[in-house]
Amino acid sequence: MEQWTILAIAAFLGIILLWFILYFIPIGLWFSALVSGVRISLLQLILMRWRKVPPSTIVSAMIEGTKAGLELNANQLEAHYLAGGNVPNVVHALVSAQKAGILLDFKMATAIDLAGRNVFEAVQMSVNPKVINTPPVAAVAKDGIQLIAKARVTVRANIKQLVGGAGEETVLARVGEGIVSSIGSAETHKEVLENPDSISKVVLSKGLDAGTAFEILSIDIADIDVGKNIGAELQIDQANADKNIAQAKAEEKRAMAVALEQENKAKAQDARAKVILAEAEIPMAIAEAFRNGNLGIMDYYKLKNIQADTTMRETIGKHDKK
Repeated sequence: MEQWTILAIAAFLGIILLWFILYFIPIGLWFSALVSGVRISLLQLILMRWRKVPPSTIVSAMIEGTKAGLELNANQLEAHYLAGGNVPNVVHALVSAQKAGILLDFKMATAIDLAGRNVFEAVQMSVNPKVINTPPVAAVAKDGIQLIAKARVTVRANIKQLVGGAGEETVLARVGEGIVSSIGSAETHKEVLENPDSISKVVLSKGLDAGTAFEILSIDIADIDVGKNIGAELQIDQANADKNIAQAKAEEKRAMAVALEQENKAKAQDARAKVILAEAEIPMAIAEAFRNGNLGIMDYYKLKNIQADTTMRETIGKHDKK
């Protein structure tokens, strides 16, 4: 039993040792590269393990490139992987570019890949242009009618501008700006509806793809809808504003008139109060005149008669008015 135990432990350790050797010495991968015409040393594959670079990724990329007629360097591929690049994607792009006759070298491809763009998709877009649908763009013609346009923009990737060039969002924004400018310069909305291709001509003539990662091949107006009568709405809003201003001015004048009336009433009341005060002093003045001998008894009766006549006339006048 002890011999069988020792043999089992030895076999187990042998398997572990064999796995360890095959892991750090990828003989099978080296042999695959050799029969595929890829010259790479076994030592270099071992060192890739120590540098935490998967040898299978590098060898597969080199086999693909070699079969396609490309001359790839294992050290360059390893450096690109360590920089955070997508090695298989770069090699796919180089192979596709070569087959399509597009000028794309390894340095440019890796730069595009490290810039965060999908270089393989860019090469495919250079061969097969992409159609971008713009969102609805609303603009107002000179006659005040709003038009809502939708466009289809056919773009092709510009390999030279992929690094540092603006993306799809910028292209859509510029196309939308061109649509607004074109519709806004039209005298009437009917001109745009009759000749929608005029929008495409104006937009293309502006060279909106300058500085972007795409080249605009064509702009097709897919749909144009008539929106609101913005001019009429603005006139209505202006009329309402003028009406509110006029009402405010009239209210101000009315308030001033009411204030003036109240002021006149206050003055009249003040005058009546002064008259009442003056009339209250009359008996005192008459008494003073009696004491001083300036007023006799007959003069007093004549004054009373005049007051009585005046009161009678005021009473008769009030009855006549009724």
